[in-house]
Amino acid sequence: MSIHGDALTADVAAEARTLVSGLMTRPWGDASPSVYETGRLAALAPWLTGHAERIAFLVGTQRPDGLWGPHEDYALVPTLSAADALLGELVRTSPACSPAVAEAAGRALRALGLRARRGFGAPLPDMPAIELVVPALVTSVNRLVRALAGSSVPGAWESCPLLPFPEDMDDARVRLVRERLRQGAPLPVKLMHALEVAGEAAVRAPAVVVTPEGTVGASPAATAAWLGEPGGPGRSAPLAHEHLEAVVRLSGGPVPCAVPITVFERGWVVSWLLRAGIPVDVPVELVASLGERIDPDGVAAGPGLPADADTTSVALYALALLGAPREPGSLWAYHTGTHFSTWLGEDGHSTTVNAHVLDAFGQFTAARPDARPRYAEAVRRLAAWLCARQRADGSWTDRWHVSPYYATACCALALGEFGGAASRRPVRLAADWVLSSQRPDGSWGLWDGTPEETAYALYQLLLAGGGTTGSARSRRLSAAIERGQEYLLRSAGRVEDPPMWVDKDLYLPVAIVRAVVMGALHLARSVTTLEH
Repeated sequence: MSIHGDALTADVAAEARTLVSGLMTRPWGDASPSVYETGRLAALAPWLTGHAERIAFLVGTQRPDGLWGPHEDYALVPTLSAADALLGELVRTSPACSPAVAEAAGRALRALGLRARRGFGAPLPDMPAIELVVPALVTSVNRLVRALAGSSVPGAWESCPLLPFPEDMDDARVRLVRERLRQGAPLPVKLMHALEVAGEAAVRAPAVVVTPEGTVGASPAATAAWLGEPGGPGRSAPLAHEHLEAVVRLSGGPVPCAVPITVFERGWVVSWLLRAGIPVDVPVELVASLGERIDPDGVAAGPGLPADADTTSVALYALALLGAPREPGSLWAYHTGTHFSTWLGEDGHSTTVNAHVLDAFGQFTAARPDARPRYAEAVRRLAAWLCARQRADGSWTDRWHVSPYYATACCALALGEFGGAASRRPVRLAADWVLSSQRPDGSWGLWDGTPEETAYALYQLLLAGGGTTGSARSRRLSAAIERGQEYLLRSAGRVEDPPMWVDKDLYLPVAIVRAVVMGALHLARSVTTLEH
């Protein structure tokens, strides 16, 4: 990417056009491989194409301390999954097992034992189905350790202590899920995404819904759990087998937590680019795909997932920006009386989901002024609810992204554009927090400076900075923006963003993050051009 002058703006616009066209040629989405999901697929489907590559991925991504994951706080789930997959590989291939696999499994067990003695770093992070995933994996790891004890597989397996459940966690809910499946009882749609926790009870379970695309819960692991052996007894399942083969062909072996993520990816990419004012021609087919699946309950991020207010609101916001506004009435299904839930029956709440609902209502009424009376009170209440959840330092946090820079950008942008006069002070406080937390190299970030988080900070400062022309604060704002822009330019193609988005494992939606960085560069260049 060019660094100086008008070429920068031209290059960003050209890259944005390439990114948008790629959404059509790669319709399932582009997300980073997940250690958790890859471990489950390796354990559940060793017969599937790419098994050796999945095992190599697990061994190759283990950290020096024996754990997996980008940060200590989020290491338990991927480490349990990888350890279980490697232990299962040792049992399956004994006595001709790989020394590298045995060594990695042994290191993982020692690391897990140390974490268990420290209480697993409680409280555990708020992640989908973690209350099912962790007990199921602890039970499976202990079973495999028992199987290896006294075997010919090299390693001191007899001396490995069995893992306890984390404090305040047991396997009662896992056993309940398995029993319901054995009885043929249906499960909530949201549990389909983590069906792998059901073990053998999931195999060809008649109550499980397989989508026409062949996926269960938009999850490779859940699909493999339901499929079992391709030629096994029960319902015919060629679509599920073909779907898994197609997923691993695209990924080369390791797999993401969720696929397809078509509407989710397209909505976020288009909305970030258009919010930044990047001139992109969005194909009519893409516009249609954002709106064609919105029904009275909204739209899901991908086939097999429940409809949710987040995907629905971002799709509606993008459609309004594209000049094709759709009535956002489907979002009322998620209204709890005080705020909007991510999905029906959600435990907890999400600040960014509610910020996106505010975006959807606000942009629709901007496009359709006649609709303002229907949404005015909801907009006012949403803004007040978001302001009340701002932290004392001016930031927000959220359950769907570990970085406060994402949550703060989402909330401040929505409030700055649609929150009215009552939101001005919270928006300014948020900008002050961003200004005060910039790193010496010009970046922003929770664990370390990253291009993704720097881009969120720049969006916020540029679109909701609350600066005053000629003031000392405005000069400080301009200096921070310039340093952040320089960091992004230095980092282009050289800094890999860590996974910080929350699913069963942390993940990186590659196309979405690319759109955010492009948008931030475009905005920053537009401002510096005007100033000079």
